[in-house]
Amino acid sequence: MSLPRPLRLATLSLAAVTLVVAAAGIALEVVKRDIGPPPLSAAEAESVTVLDRNNRLLRAFTTKDGRWRLPLEVSEVDPRYLAILMAYEDKRFYAHGGVDLYAVLRAAYLFARHGEILSGGSTLTMQVARLLDGKHERTGGGKLRQIARALQLEDSLSKDEILRLYLRLAPFGGNIEGVRAASLAYFGKEPKHLSAGEAALLVALPQSPERRRPDRNNDAARKARDRVLDRAVEEGVLPKAEAERAKTERVPKQRLEVLKLAPHLSEAEVAAQPAKRIHRLTLDRDMQAAIEKLTSEQIKLLGPKLSAAVLVVDHATGEVLAHVGSAGYLDGDRQGAIDMTDAIRSPGSTLKPFIYGLAFEQGIAHPETLIEDRPTRFGSYTPENFDEAFYGTVSIREALGNSLNVPAVKVLAAVGPGRLMGRFRRAGITPRLPANAQPSLAIALGGLGMTLKDLATLYSDLARGGEPVALKWHRDEPTAKPATARRRLLTPVSAWYVTDILRDAPPPPNTKGGAIAYKTGTSYGYRDAWAVGYDGRHVVAVWVGRPDAASTPGLMGRLSAAPILFDTFARIAERPAPFRAAPAGVMKATGASLPPPLKRFREPSDDAVAKGPFLEPPVLISFPPDRSELDIEDREAEPLIIKAEGGALPLTWLIDGNPMTSDPLRREVEWQPDGRGFAKLTVIDAKGRVDRVSVRLR
Repeated sequence: MSLPRPLRLATLSLAAVTLVVAAAGIALEVVKRDIGPPPLSAAEAESVTVLDRNNRLLRAFTTKDGRWRLPLEVSEVDPRYLAILMAYEDKRFYAHGGVDLYAVLRAAYLFARHGEILSGGSTLTMQVARLLDGKHERTGGGKLRQIARALQLEDSLSKDEILRLYLRLAPFGGNIEGVRAASLAYFGKEPKHLSAGEAALLVALPQSPERRRPDRNNDAARKARDRVLDRAVEEGVLPKAEAERAKTERVPKQRLEVLKLAPHLSEAEVAAQPAKRIHRLTLDRDMQAAIEKLTSEQIKLLGPKLSAAVLVVDHATGEVLAHVGSAGYLDGDRQGAIDMTDAIRSPGSTLKPFIYGLAFEQGIAHPETLIEDRPTRFGSYTPENFDEAFYGTVSIREALGNSLNVPAVKVLAAVGPGRLMGRFRRAGITPRLPANAQPSLAIALGGLGMTLKDLATLYSDLARGGEPVALKWHRDEPTAKPATARRRLLTPVSAWYVTDILRDAPPPPNTKGGAIAYKTGTSYGYRDAWAVGYDGRHVVAVWVGRPDAASTPGLMGRLSAAPILFDTFARIAERPAPFRAAPAGVMKATGASLPPPLKRFREPSDDAVAKGPFLEPPVLISFPPDRSELDIEDREAEPLIIKAEGGALPLTWLIDGNPMTSDPLRREVEWQPDGRGFAKLTVIDAKGRVDRVSVRLR
């Protein structure tokens, strides 16, 4: 029995559709095998990025083919942008399997009715397929390959993974690819928070990236944005009033330069690890930007060809928060490409605090000890003060606070240049001396080479009460090096004495002092100006000079570098952090109430003053003072230095009545205690005169 004609036609139509669908399915399978797996490796080429401590962008580099393509996750994009994107491009993205049949049929119907393409049938997945293959074929075969690739992507990736590929690969004109690069280039901000107008513009541009580039065809970009806003209203994504307000937003007319903060450090990091795509540093982006701007502005006031470098360190952790290698990376007149934080230069007077710190530690001086600032010859070496004046009898506090040269050299002669160099080395710093040179008294005034990083490290230790900490630039590094790598710089008491003096140092003109401890330095010939300071949390180190080491008359630490130091502190915190409390053992006394050996500094040359038996002073143990307490834990394996004054050589030393091994022609002896407790020290000179002190070791 034959079927009715309508039913027969319906059956034939269904069979035809079935055959077409089957043929299309077979064709798609053939095409899928022919085109191979999705070329996901094409999306792996991303811009190398350098991030700050809060994952904010510091610096980005183009890919090898010169494109800006920045890494981006779906969660890092404004939800409003995603909603507008779906409404305009693919509102059934999360429902279809790569091909939206409804959209395809609608596009075909509109084409048949109007004779032109009024609606595209491409899904976001199909657009990703096209971007991965790098082809935009408009032929039937090309569209079939695109559909096959989209189906492959849906089989192997999640929806969010496909969306992430679109966010990273979508073209936005020129060499800009991806939503993040576009947001930074056109709006100067990350895509996490976009206005409605900004989101709509980013949705519109990939449709025709070159013809709609805002920097080349601003009117076309504006019209395309407005069409997207109208569609968002139709789909219920935006209220009409908000869309109308968004249409009044300015469309950018030029591309912005991608961030280039911390250029010296960023380029060094990328060069050291070229295979790494994301570099995470300890820097703070806001602080870095502020200090770079400050340095550039200040150096222009100082004169041509001068540059500057600044380091900001959190001395609690050693993390570097700002690293400014020059006053302008691209400033050729100032040789801005040179990172002056690594340059070896003479540190001037910035090492004086550590000389006095050793003297405090050895018990031969106190901040209120008096010392003579008078013309003095040390062999062939005759130091002078910076202002070529002498101030007579001053306290150690005044000598260090006012950076007097002669007292510093006298104290270094007493503690020994070799001991100072040894202390630097055990703190992890290697000062540079001229070839075949030995440490001399000249290092008190900068007669060696150090970098700004070296000084930042030393002053970080000083700010921590002498406890060592390694500078840290990378977030994935341990907070500090192993304890065996670096040792204590100074004892807590001696470090506190130094800090107490430096916080009262005269501030630069038009600046209020007392809130930070700081020291300045000027190298020989006005080549380098330094200022290093700290509060209870931060250390700031500043260098100013010419990278070619040429002399700049009038360049001085207090007038050139110190203002940058104080302005930097003003930008990194509302107010300086409080200093540490005084540790146990600090002797707060006036000069009159000091023990006799500490009232006046005994200079090495004083031994030759005596002219006869009646003028010869009696032997006296100058360190340690009688009934003092000595902390031997902080000294690790370093012996204590016991000192005597006066008396006639040779000297004999006893510990609890037992003879010590010593050089009888020297007035000091090394003592390695074998444990805690009380001990009695005795010294006997050649004429039988005796002095004794009792000490407690803890």
